[in-house]
This record gives sequence, C-alpha cells and structure tokens, in this order.
Amino acid sequence: MTDLLGKWEQPEGQPLPGLWFEFKGDGTYQAELASMGILSSGTYVAAEGKIDMDQTEHTLGWLGKFEGIYAIEGDTLKLALNNPGEARPVEFTLQNTRIYQRLG
Repeated sequence: MTDLLGKWEQPEGQPLPGLWFEFKGDGTYQAELASMGILSSGTYVAAEGKIDMDQTEHTLGWLGKFEGIYAIEGDTLKLALNNPGEARPVEFTLQNTRIYQRLG
C-alpha cells in the first residue's frame, strides 16, 4: 500500500483531467474535481494490485464500494474501478482504465 500513498492527478488527455485522489497512510482517501465542484472521500484497502474503495461522501451522492485493480510504474498510476455491485476488473482495458500522475 505504501507505493499508493500520496496525491495522484489525471493529466490532460484523460476523461477527467484535474481529478485527483490523495491516498493517506491511515486508510482514508480524498478526491476532488475542482472544475465540476466535486469532492469525495472514504476509506480504502490496497494490496497486491487490488484496491477496494468505500466512498462514504460524494457531492453528487455516488456512494458505495468500488473494487478495482491498480499498477504503478514510476510516477504513473493505472487505476481500473468497477461500479458498486459490479465485478472487480481483472485487466486494464481502454474503457475502464484511468491514468494518474503523482504530484509533489
């Protein structure tokens, strides 16, 4: 999980440029997409390339458990998440994968 710690942002060319997630050592995360006025937060557990995010706050009410997979290469995070109630992704595809760059 320590490789995931810190702040990650979607760069230009991704579906939601400027969206950032900050994963903290206490198992919580925060996210913001300032251009749309969206804030979210919750808890997460990450190990061995799998991540479970329990989103407990969201400006638009998108709450629930998001399950996914992730991979980190240098300062690049690949993250593929399901929608609550759907099966966890098992591979990175063009449709489900978002790219984030480490900030700071």
